[in-house]
Amino acid sequence: MTDRAPASTMHIGELAERTGLSTRTVRHYDDVGLLHPTGRTEGGFRLYSDDDLQRLLVIRRMKPLGYSLEQMAELLSILDGLQAANGSERDRLQRELDAYVTDTEERRAKLARNLDWADEFLGILRQH
Repeated sequence: MTDRAPASTMHIGELAERTGLSTRTVRHYDDVGLLHPTGRTEGGFRLYSDDDLQRLLVIRRMKPLGYSLEQMAELLSILDGLQAANGSERDRLQRELDAYVTDTEERRAKLARNLDWADEFLGILRQH
């Protein structure tokens, strides 16, 4: 029996193409529990929704910042939880999300500094 898929779905190849990732990487994220297909075709092929695409884009954006798979899972859980939470649970999740925002700002600053150094290095190389 197959899961019922939303009206607008895509196969793994289209999802991979739209995110710039390989199908192998998409399958890996499924294997480690970060992304699950919304449904499957009668033949067992994975089907992904626009929500799955957005989730994968979050994962893809975390990777170059050096987040571990565990951190990715934690952040995705926070984002999922914020959609349904209220009261003190929502406040707790928001504090956790705020900590990720601060951490991401620090990681971004480090990447920007490294990019500046790479530009300086290129300038040195081009002078020779």
